[in-house]
Amino acid sequence: MRGDKPLFERMALIGLGLLGSSLARIAKREGIVEHIAGSTRSRKTLERARELGFLDSIHETPFDVVKGADLVVLCSPVGTYGSLSAKMAPALRPGAIVTDVGSVKQAVIRDVGPHIPEGVFLVPSHPVAGTEQSGPDAGFAELFEDRYCILTPPPGSDERAVEKIAEFWRRAGSMIEIMDAHHHDRVLAITSHLPHLIAYTIVGTASDLESQLIREAAEASDVVRTREVIRYSAGGFRDFTRIAASPPEMWRDIFLNNRDTVLEMLGRFTEDLTALQRAIRWGEGDKLHDWFQRTREIRQGVVDMRQAGSFNPVEQKVDPESR
Repeated sequence: MRGDKPLFERMALIGLGLLGSSLARIAKREGIVEHIAGSTRSRKTLERARELGFLDSIHETPFDVVKGADLVVLCSPVGTYGSLSAKMAPALRPGAIVTDVGSVKQAVIRDVGPHIPEGVFLVPSHPVAGTEQSGPDAGFAELFEDRYCILTPPPGSDERAVEKIAEFWRRAGSMIEIMDAHHHDRVLAITSHLPHLIAYTIVGTASDLESQLIREAAEASDVVRTREVIRYSAGGFRDFTRIAASPPEMWRDIFLNNRDTVLEMLGRFTEDLTALQRAIRWGEGDKLHDWFQRTREIRQGVVDMRQAGSFNPVEQKVDPESR
């Protein structure tokens, strides 16, 4: 909270999209760090970040941005972590802490860990927060408020470094959980990764159906109706389209870096879907009712834990190139 002594002298952000820009905004508003340095691959994004005013300095390379930083936060797609870590490693300050915001954690330990020099500490973290928007304009300081942030420190991690990162996220508004990286990846595979995969599939299937209907209408010399999927979208489909609008590069890397666990959860889902298909075919209303009642109670639990949605004051469209 504002008035507390800053936790870090200099924070280096690599990646200035939704999470990076939100982190910069809350860190600046609450005085969590004294200086915020930023870097990203796109010069256009760097200049936009300068205009928005949430950075104190901008830098062209990972090597330059981490110089003198006692906190480094990787906010780019997880597939970039290995190469970024190799580039920044020679400039890391002794005693610095490296963390991240990625949605998979075993990959962070695998790809970043080997590049961490002696005397520098790696504490992977995952703020379970986000929207479908991307780019520096999409960020807002309230993004992490009342959201969980999961820390997955490798075995033998420095306890003071872990606690300092935990306090950093607490000041950003998050609730802290600490767990094993493998366990994290299994939990998030079912609560986050699989729902995104299903959303991408349903929206893609709907688009294919619309194309087919248009072709059939044209062949029959009937009225060609376009954009019916969008025009008649009900609440459920609208929710799927929101999820499916998430950044493609980020989610590509998540699935590739958590593939075994996602495939395991996809297998479980397929089995349950087959059971529901059978119940519908054979008119087993009691089975359907019991299943829907159980899932309704789970939704109520999400609401009771205040994890049903987040305030997002950003309504404007964001340039997809500004990532």
